[in-house]
Amino acid sequence: MTQRTLYRQLRDRRDRITPPPGFAWPEISNGQLVMMTNPRPRHQLTAKWVTRQLDDQLPDGIFAFEATDTDDEALGTLRIPDILVCSREAMETDGPLDPRKIVLATEVVSPSSPDNDYGNKTRDYPAMGIPHYLILDPRDGTWTYQWEIGRAGGRPAYENRLHLPYGKPVVIATDLGTWTVDTTDLPRYSAKDMGLTP
Repeated sequence: MTQRTLYRQLRDRRDRITPPPGFAWPEISNGQLVMMTNPRPRHQLTAKWVTRQLDDQLPDGIFAFEATDTDDEALGTLRIPDILVCSREAMETDGPLDPRKIVLATEVVSPSSPDNDYGNKTRDYPAMGIPHYLILDPRDGTWTYQWEIGRAGGRPAYENRLHLPYGKPVVIATDLGTWTVDTTDLPRYSAKDMGLTP
């Protein structure tokens, strides 16, 4: 079975299921459906805070959108970035968004599955052609910005990586302009959010 055939079967299965209570629509990566729990309120607050900051800086016709399917059938990958930046025209599609039209993907780390954002999506996003990737981590109040797709180990990979604490601004330099995300007031997860005893 080819990667494309497996992906189509998984995509068909995904489109026919209803996520169980407490779970979001699954993503597809590495020949598997990836189930995620629904985002917590501080996760959603972070996403909204950042989209509003970005929208104030983006050029005409470019917007920050939240939670939109983007897929690469040839790679067998479907991802749902928490935030993505692309043109209005790119969003006028009947199917998932073409990842090569995304300028920036941003993920807010979930307490239950940080490896998905730091590992799997750090592998998938450059392979999908997304040139800029920002990870916001309310667990420890840090951010990680990765950019410039090159190659490592025979596959696409980000060549540059910056990891700093909240309070330090993220400066994202793209072909469409330079945008700054102020991380000073981004919320942190509570002990309860992280499943810890308060």
